[in-house]
Parts: sequence; structure tokens; C-alpha cells
Amino acid sequence: MPTLQLTPVPLDDLDTLAAFIAPLWHDTYDALIGQPQVDYMLATFQSPQALQHQITHKAYTYFYLTNESGERLGYCGLAPEPPRLFLSKLYLRADLRSQGLGQSALTLIADLARAQGLNAVYLTVNKGNARAIRAYEKAGFKQINAVVSDIGSGFVMDDYIYELPL
Repeated sequence: MPTLQLTPVPLDDLDTLAAFIAPLWHDTYDALIGQPQVDYMLATFQSPQALQHQITHKAYTYFYLTNESGERLGYCGLAPEPPRLFLSKLYLRADLRSQGLGQSALTLIADLARAQGLNAVYLTVNKGNARAIRAYEKAGFKQINAVVSDIGSGFVMDDYIYELPL
């Protein structure tokens, strides 16, 4: 298994990040929620402009998940919400799933939260995303709530909220 690193995404690389994100989301969600909602969510939440807004106005940090040679294996988006860290996004390339990289990424994220003096990591996960739910539970996350969020244009996100106390 490659050594995983969190490599910060520079502000001038948001176009590249958005292009990297799109196939990951389509692979993850098209069958689960449908391509129209995925397209809407990408345009609304993961466009270069949306990423810029999250970074400058909501204290998000985006990272590429990279191996020792700098190859991009996935990405994550994090936002401190003291006393917790919000894990907003965590996606791996489809060809790299089930190799322990997700668990390694979650360990790195928990370590980052501890280093920031935070006491938990929390996230939302689509209720139908069984693969991700299994991965989070394997890492020690516990379901603490559920939420249905109207995201506009007739779409909703139907999620569980999971938390990992640190």
C-alpha cells in the first residue's frame, strides 16, 4: 500500500481540483442519486467558484490525497468547527478503493484534528452509501443523527451524521 499524504491544494489550482472531483462524484453517486443531482451538486458545491468561496469564507482546506511520488489518489475537504473538525469531503479514485487508503486518510485527518486541539471529527454520509458507511464504522465513527437537507432545485441530501471522538 502506498504511503498516503495530505497535500494542500493551492488556491490557483481550484480549476484542476474541480476537474479531478467530477469523475469521482459521478462514479460514487450517479447510480445512488442520479446524474442530474450529481451535476447540480458539482456545479453548486464543487465548482472552482464554490471551492474558492468555501476556502475564503468558511475556513475550508482542501487536500489532495497523494502517494510518495505526488500522484493524486483522491481528495478531502476539511473545516474546523471547534470543538470538532468537519470532514466535508473524502473521495478516492475507484481503482484504489478497498486497499486501506480510506482508513489511512481517516487516520491522517484524525491526527490533524488532534494537532488543532479539536476533540472529534464529524461528517455526513448519504444513507444509501453502504461502502462509505462501512468504512467510517470500521474507523470507529458512530452514527449520532440523521438529516435531510434541501439543497435547491428540488434536490435533497438524505444523510446520516457520523462522529469520531478523539
